[in-house]
Amino acid sequence: MHEVRIWDLPLRLFHWLLALAVTGAMISGQIGGNLMIWHGRLGVFVAGLLGFRLAWGLVGSTNARFASFVRGPSAIHAYLRGQWHGLGHNPLGALSVLGMLTALGLQTLGGLFGNDDIAFQGPLYPLISKETSDWVTGLHRKGFWLILLLVATHLAAIVFYLRVRGDNLIRPMITGRRHVAHPDAASPAHGGGAVALIFALTVGVAAAYGASGAWQAPPPPAPAAAPAW
Repeated sequence: MHEVRIWDLPLRLFHWLLALAVTGAMISGQIGGNLMIWHGRLGVFVAGLLGFRLAWGLVGSTNARFASFVRGPSAIHAYLRGQWHGLGHNPLGALSVLGMLTALGLQTLGGLFGNDDIAFQGPLYPLISKETSDWVTGLHRKGFWLILLLVATHLAAIVFYLRVRGDNLIRPMITGRRHVAHPDAASPAHGGGAVALIFALTVGVAAAYGASGAWQAPPPPAPAAAPAW
């Protein structure tokens, strides 16, 4: 067996940071109270991570690019028949990646416009009406269960590949390398240099800045109270 590089360092850092951020956001959102401040901060952080991933999916290394692993029905059919061979995301794994990114994006967007009717308001809450925010907040709360289902499915798939197929998917996401029997038939990941990384980081920072609402004008000061006399 030989080791081949399949996952670059930026992608691996994104993966683990996203896992930690989503876990923290889910826990803080369920506990509520003073932790809602951190729930909102983690939501902004997740928005930045998603912005980075979208950009890295265009300019990153080979296996990180959407064009290299998002395939059509024929590839999925071939994979189910055992006729697909590759190093990166398999055709079914590609659907999982797209589904997770889409669900997290929508869930994060809903949280940015949401409120808890007590003390917390999302960073972009001032941009919409209270009625619209309440509707979005309802979807955001229901979306929690969808995210929980996707995470559970993701973990179940990892256990399935490890126990049934003997394929450890966690180790390559830590080391970036995977064991292959025939290295000549496997092309290691390449590309995603410094310029691409700077571009993706810029997109990620811009996404987090936009999600934070820091660009909005501060509300006007409250009028001074009239003298009691």
